[in-house]
Parts: sequence; C-alpha cells; structure tokens
Amino acid sequence: MSYLIEIIRKAEQNTTVWTGGTTTQLAIFPKDALYSERNFLWRMSSAKVEVEESVFTSLPGIRRLIMVLEGELQLDHEGHHKIALAPFEQDRFRGDWTTKSRGKVTDFNLMMADGWEGSLEAITLPKGAARRFALPDSISPAAVTEAIYCVKGKIDIRVDERTETLESGDFFSLLSEKKTSVALAIINSNENETQVVHARVFHEE
Repeated sequence: MSYLIEIIRKAEQNTTVWTGGTTTQLAIFPKDALYSERNFLWRMSSAKVEVEESVFTSLPGIRRLIMVLEGELQLDHEGHHKIALAPFEQDRFRGDWTTKSRGKVTDFNLMMADGWEGSLEAITLPKGAARRFALPDSISPAAVTEAIYCVKGKIDIRVDERTETLESGDFFSLLSEKKTSVALAIINSNENETQVVHARVFHEE
C-alpha cells in the first residue's frame, strides 16, 4: 500500500511561544523542514491567541487557511477583505498580505507553499455516527495528505483493516505518495458527540 500513517498524541506535540500566545506544530512537510527557516511546503498547526490585537507574521509565497476552534476572531486583510469568524468558520488568504487580528481564540492553521492546495472541514459526529472519505475525482496528485485533528471527545479512525483511537488534542495523518484506493473512515462509538477538523493538502499538477 502506497501510504504512510502517523499519529501524534497531544503529549508529544511541540508547543512554542510567540508574542501573541502559543503555537503547537502538528505536521510539517517535508519532515526535516523548519518553520523558522520558511523551507516547508506545507504546515499544520493549532495556535492560542492570548492578546486582544495582533499582526500576523509576513509569509511571502505562502497561502493560508485558518479556522477558529474556540472564541471569535476578526481579521482585517489590508487592501483585500475583512471577515469575522465564529467557531468552525474559516478564511483563506495570502501570507504576504498585511493581516491584523482582533480576538482571543484557539485556531487551526494550514499553510501551503505555492504549487500546493488544501482544504479544511469541521465535522461534528453524534454518538454512533460515521464519516467516510474518498479523494474527489478531480484530484490526481503526486502526493496527498488526509489529516484528522480531534478537537473534542474521542474518535475511532479506520484505515482499511486498521483502527486507531484519537482523544482531544491528538492528530492523525495519512500521506499517500500517489493516488491509491484507501478506505478511510472516522467513527464515534462513544456516548458524547465528537468534533474534529479534517484537513486535506495535495500538490497541484
């Protein structure tokens, strides 16, 4: 099978401090890339913004997707657009824009170098519900990553015959080196509802 699974538990994740709060890196590609050197092709992270107002770091050549997990966020992309985000709402923008934010939040971030594309989806599963994933017919990438970040509750992830369990804060990724048939599903077999973020990132051909 042409895919690689990685699970990073909450206790294993690397959290760093920035002027506005903290950032937890969940995944970076390639794996030896460093955010500080801006040599990544894509990066997924979750940040806590602990100041009321901040200015985003300039990231030329990077496209960004941000989704609020907790709190409310107002973004002002100077010369472009303004938007107010409630929990599980998202915005797409370029990293070289001058972006000012207002609001204390926890968010999920996907950063992509030019030539890469991606999406974020918030999913809430009640008890006993399941969700299955398949690559859209329009995608035939050289590489695609499917990721699941558990925001609240507990979730079972099934890949073919393998089952893994994620709890709040845990992160799962499946990297496929080429388009292949993979049976991927998330299942809530617990008493309480579960909330997750599904991220997809792939190389444009």
